[in-house]
This record gives sequence, C-alpha cells and structure tokens, in this order.
Amino acid sequence: MPNLTILSWPNLQSLAMATTNLQFLQNPFPRPTFSSKYLVMRAPKMVFKCGCSSSSSVGGDAFSLTSSSKCDVDYLGESTKGDLNINLKHLENFGLDGQATLEGPIEQVARLEAEEAGSLLRDLGIPSPSAARLSPRGIFCTRTLNLRSISAIGYDMDYTLIHYNVMAWEGRAYDYCMENLKSMGFPVEGLAFDPDLVIRGLVIDKEKGNLVKADRFGYVKRAMHGTKMLSTRAVSEMYGRELVDLRKESQWEFLNTLFSVSEAVAYMQMVDRLDDGVIPADLGPLDYKGLYKAVGKALFRAHVEGQLKSEIMSKPELFVEPDPELPLALLDQKEAGKKLLLITNSDYHYTDKMMQHSFNRFLPNDMGWRDLFDMVIVSARKPEFFQMSHPLYEVVTGEGLMRPCFKTHTGGLYSGGSAQMVENSLNIHGDEILYVGDHIYTDVSQSKVHLRWRTALICRELEEEYRALIHSRGPRATVVELINQKEVVGDLFNQLRLALQRRTEGRPAQTLAATNMDDQELTESMQKLLIVMQRLDEKIAPLLEADGELFNKRYADIYTSRVSNFLNYTPFMYFRSQEQTLAHDTYSHYCSEHNGSSTN
Repeated sequence: MPNLTILSWPNLQSLAMATTNLQFLQNPFPRPTFSSKYLVMRAPKMVFKCGCSSSSSVGGDAFSLTSSSKCDVDYLGESTKGDLNINLKHLENFGLDGQATLEGPIEQVARLEAEEAGSLLRDLGIPSPSAARLSPRGIFCTRTLNLRSISAIGYDMDYTLIHYNVMAWEGRAYDYCMENLKSMGFPVEGLAFDPDLVIRGLVIDKEKGNLVKADRFGYVKRAMHGTKMLSTRAVSEMYGRELVDLRKESQWEFLNTLFSVSEAVAYMQMVDRLDDGVIPADLGPLDYKGLYKAVGKALFRAHVEGQLKSEIMSKPELFVEPDPELPLALLDQKEAGKKLLLITNSDYHYTDKMMQHSFNRFLPNDMGWRDLFDMVIVSARKPEFFQMSHPLYEVVTGEGLMRPCFKTHTGGLYSGGSAQMVENSLNIHGDEILYVGDHIYTDVSQSKVHLRWRTALICRELEEEYRALIHSRGPRATVVELINQKEVVGDLFNQLRLALQRRTEGRPAQTLAATNMDDQELTESMQKLLIVMQRLDEKIAPLLEADGELFNKRYADIYTSRVSNFLNYTPFMYFRSQEQTLAHDTYSHYCSEHNGSSTN
C-alpha cells in the first residue's frame, strides 16, 4: 500500500489559507487530491503561480501545475495538463513528511469527504456543479471535457457573448424583409412577426414549402406546410422513407441559429400566400423554391444596406439583453491562464459598439472589453474561417482603418485570417482549444470537423425547454405508463394470435393451456385485447404529439443556455458525460428492480 500523508483538520485549514483555489478537490483520477482530512502526495511538477504574473501571489509556493510536456491521459482519455499538485517542499513548513497512510477503505473515506465537501460548499454559499446541472442554467455534457487541459477559449459574439431580444432584433429584421418584399410586389398586408412559429434545429424543405422536424436518423417525424401543421398520415404519405440530407442544399435549409427565425417566419407565411393564389402573376411563375430565394434576397438587402444594424447600434438598449455575470465568467477564465479569443463575422464598428455596451460597465477597475481578449478577429467569414485562409488585416485605429499584416501579436485586433493562423500564432492546436458559439454548423460542426477543436453550444432556448421538461413530467409519466400497459396487453394479444395461427394449421399452441382454450374463448379474448390497444392508442397519440413539441436536439461536447453559466463551474471544471447505454443494458436495471433474480 503506498505511503500517504494524513493532515488533521487544523493543519489543513492552515494549508488552505495559502490558496484561493479549491477546485482541484474534484480531480477524478489518481493524482493529488485535497480533502478535509487527507492529502494524497505525488511528485511535484513545475511551480504554479496561480495564473498571475506576481511570484508572491496567494498559493504560489504551495502548488505545482502539470505542464504540457509532462501531462498524461486519465482513465477517461482526457489530458491531465493543467492539473494542480501539492508542492512537497512547501509541506516541510508544516512538519509533514508524507509517510503516513490512509485509514479505512477508500469507499468509506470518499463518502465522508463528499458529505463534508457538500457541507462546506453550502456554508460558503457556492452551488455545487451537480446541483447546477439540475437547473435551467446548468452546463450539460455529451462528451467528457477537462477544462483544466484547455489552453484557449474562443467565442462567437452574436447570440453567444451578446444575447438579443429575439422579438426586438428578429422582429425588426422581419419588418425590413417585409418592406423589401412589398417593394418587389409581394402581398404582405396583414402579416406580423410570430417568433413562436419556428425554432432553430428545424429544416425548411424548399421544394415542398414545408418546415420539418427530423429524428436523429434523418426521417421526417413532423411537418408544417406554410403555417399549417400536417397530420401524421400526410407526413407519412409525403415523405415515406425519404431522408433529410443536409448536403442537398438545393432542397434542405437547416435553421442553425436564431438569426434564421425571421427568414423562416417570412417564408412560411409567404407559402400561404402562394397557395392562396394572391401573388401577382407579373412576378413570374413561382414555385416554393423560387419563393424561398425571393424571401432570402429581401432579407439579405436588409442586412447589406445596413439600416438594421445602424438602428441597433443607435439604441442597443432596445435590442440587447444585458448579462452582468458574463464578463466576470470570462475574467475568471483569463485569470486562470486561459487565452481568450473573440472570433465573429460581424464588422469592427458593430462589434465594438455591442461589446462596449454589454461588457464595459460590468468589468472591474476600469477594464474595457478589449482587455479580456488575447486576440480579436472581426469579419472572420465563418465557416470558411475554419476551412481555408483569407487575407489578414490589422485594425489600427478606432475608426476601423486597417492595414495588411502577416504576423499577429497578443492583444491584437484583426479582420479576416484563418483558424490555422490563430493556432500557429498562439502555438496552441486542436483539442487544446474550446470554441463557444450558437451556430450549430458554422461554430460547432466546422471547428470540430476541420480542426478537432472542442466545442460548446450556446442555446438560450434551453432554459425554456428545461421548464417545459419540468412541466411535462406528469404527462410524460402518464405516457410511459400507458405505453407499458399497451406493451403487456400487446404481448398477450400476439401470443394468442400465434396460438390461433397454429390452431388453424393443425399444430399445438405454445403451451398446453393455450392449446386447450376453446375457439370462442380465444376469439373473444383477442377481440377484447384489440379494443383495449386501440383505445390506448387514441390516448397515447395526442400526448406524444404534445410532448414532441417541447424538445430539440443539441450537437456539441457541452451545451448550455448562456456563457455566464460558466461562472457556476470555475475554469477548472471536469465535465463528465453521462453513461451511454445500449438497449440491452436496460436488462440490468430490470434485474435490480426484481431483486437481481433472472433465469436462463
């Protein structure tokens, strides 16, 4: 058994005074761990100065940091880079030599330590990560991610660092779109922006004028034509076994971001007008695909002509929902040694105006938003930014004057360039970088596929979905119970049907009792069971349909509703994905519910 040091609580309190960082308590693998009674010792790495430049910083002599050159991988396959370790030399001041051993089984020790850790978190008024996960503001993990091993964090701006009031921002985009459609001759009278009509994650079928929801395999499960919901039968007849293939861009348009809302609402409403035959003939023969192009052109004009962004820049308080905690979350990350990047498709003037409004008033010590970031890239042209290289320019004046450049520096402000350039200039590559954005394709998918960056998806709708989930617990439990009842009834019906089939063929049924059932008893039992199943279907179908309106899929290593949620987790959090099970794994749960008994 390895020799380990035991620290009493008074000694531990003295040691704890040397640091403000207790996050390494959550280390999930066999490396130095810190608890209310025990301290596990390992060899030190390089001396850690808590991410600060001053050598006299709090805790600077007590700990060492696992460097890139000495890091390993833990049992979950995550890098141990950035793990905090105890500096053995520092312990000599406490008269400790690291030769005592833990007392008792680790299971008992860990249980006591977890209880004390939870109690201390409550005393400090700090929510634990496990508690935060059970809230609308939680960070949810689909792939294990060790934030300590992340060297740089890149952020998108729109709907990521800055959240807009959808009704205000997209409503004005819709208004400008409709004005342009009207000037083109389209009938738009009586139409109004309805943000509840669509959600991102849905797909527009430009050939049929439909808005569809597909399952994870690409099969269309629900659809709306124009603004009218289609029945399950109509969806089945229309799509059958057809798959939604997003690579077929001529037919399918994926609603990636909240910026898609205004365009989708306008299109679905104009589909109704096309079906009603009120679009003037002099606009030419229009099909649903041509109509989509017309709506897109009208909205593109609204963005290109600059009226929309000029209006937002003049009165940002009408369009931006402030989040005072968000700049502090980024400040924690920066002070933890992370290099912060802003990579946005917005131009310099708009970016500067929005970031000043959303950040500067919430930062301490007269900091400005630029002070947070090691590099700012505007007009990035994502997703091409992640795939290829564009000319790089440095923004050198407050008015936005630019000059060509070929080399970046810390604190620089640039336009264009590429992700490869960012990696080379920082000497940080691949999974050492976490990119946070709201766009499922442009931000999350492309940075992951082409660069192997880790990804986080910001989805503000998640807070409403979480509330919907809580609200639907009762109905969902009812659905599960009804489905389970139908499954049992259906099992009996199918066995009786098989018995009838064998009887018809002159063969005995599965069991003697089934063979001995008379014809009338067998027929009447099947009739009764069939009626029960039909009635259950009538009850289950509307419940499932209502439940299906509440949820949407997420694609990222982690996902959350807003960036400020990182404030509840610290920059050292180890996010673990929930155990992924296969269908047959439910057998173990069944056995445990039945006292572990099973027969072969």
